[in-house]
Parts: sequence; structure tokens; C-alpha cells
Amino acid sequence: MMDWEPMILTLKLALVTTALLLIISIPLAYWLAYTKSRIKPVTETLVSMPLILPPTVLGFYLLVAFSPANAFGNFLANWFGIKLIFSFGGLVVASVIYSLPFMVHPIQSGFANLSPAITEASYVLGKSRTTTLFKVLLPNIKPSLLTGIVLAFAHTIGEFGVVLMIGGNIPGRTKVASIAIYDEVESLNYGTANRYSLILFAITFIILLTVFLINGGYLKRFWK
Repeated sequence: MMDWEPMILTLKLALVTTALLLIISIPLAYWLAYTKSRIKPVTETLVSMPLILPPTVLGFYLLVAFSPANAFGNFLANWFGIKLIFSFGGLVVASVIYSLPFMVHPIQSGFANLSPAITEASYVLGKSRTTTLFKVLLPNIKPSLLTGIVLAFAHTIGEFGVVLMIGGNIPGRTKVASIAIYDEVESLNYGTANRYSLILFAITFIILLTVFLINGGYLKRFWK
């Protein structure tokens, strides 16, 4: 019998993570696209690290950092009553860090490929930086925004190593679909594992196909 709770928790985690990443990534990508700061290479390296860093390594260090036995984790627990390890909140923080480059890179690329004339024209018309960002630049990089949102969402759905390290395997709290698949395979319940896997495969396929159709203009041509 398939338990739908891991699927619901997975979708909830992906939605929350994607929303937070969008808020974080827009100003960060804007800064990376236009800054001439000397620390830009270091920042880009840190943002990109999850692309090549083994998930278990990132998960281990987050587990150590958030543990009440260490200074940072103890500070969060004593001063704010926040416990991140083996909790949904910990999964969200870990997922935001792990999926950050999948949101930042497309948006940064979108900003970088815009003509400087667009920004200059906005400033000449007396628009502020904030107004220019939200009213002029972002509407012109909708495909990049959509790509970042979809990649971050899909990547969060498929996370395993990081969520296992920081969240463990607690039903209803941290047991997401990828962990459920692992459990079913360990128990030799290949039928249930296959059902979880097919659902995740279908979700990611439909999401990515939709992005390619929208960005490629296929849907507009279809409805004409």
C-alpha cells in the first residue's frame, strides 16, 4: 500500500524552497550580473559549490552546524527556540542552499544578456534602481525566471543525500519521496518503490516539458 504522505511533504518542501529561492536569488543574481566587486568570483564560487559538491558532504556540515552541541545550533535553540536538525525547517534551509545555483544562474544569465540600453533608458526617465529592476528588467527576463523556478523546484523534488543527512527519516516530518523510495528498495518492496519513482518521473517530465514549450513559443503557435 502506497503512503501518499511522503509525496505531499515533497511537494510542500519544493514549493516552500522555490518561493524562498526566488526571493533570495533575484537580488543576488542582479548583483552578480552587474557588480565589479573583487569578491564576485568568491561569491559565484560559493553559490556554485552545490553543483559539484557531494550532497552528503554539504548535508554533513549542515548537520554539524545546526546541531545543539555546536555554537551556532546552540545559539538558535537557546535564543530563538529553533531546532533545524531532523525537522521540516531544517529540510527547507538545506534545500535552499543546495538548490541555490539552479535558481541564481538562469536569472543571472538573463540579466547579463539584457542590453545596457534598457537600463540606461529607465534611468534617463527618472526611474529608481528598484523600479527599474521590478518594472523593466524582470519583465524582460521572464524565460530565465521560469527556467530558474522550474529547475529549483524539480531539483528539490529529487533531493536525497542532503535531506537524509539533515532530516533523517521521520514519517510526517522529514520523510520525503526520495527517502521513501530508498526505504522501499531496502525492504525489497520494488512495486511501491516503482510507483513513487514513476510519480516523481512524471512530475519532473511534465514540468520540464512545459518550460521548453513556453520558452520555445510552441504553445503560442499552437493556440493561434
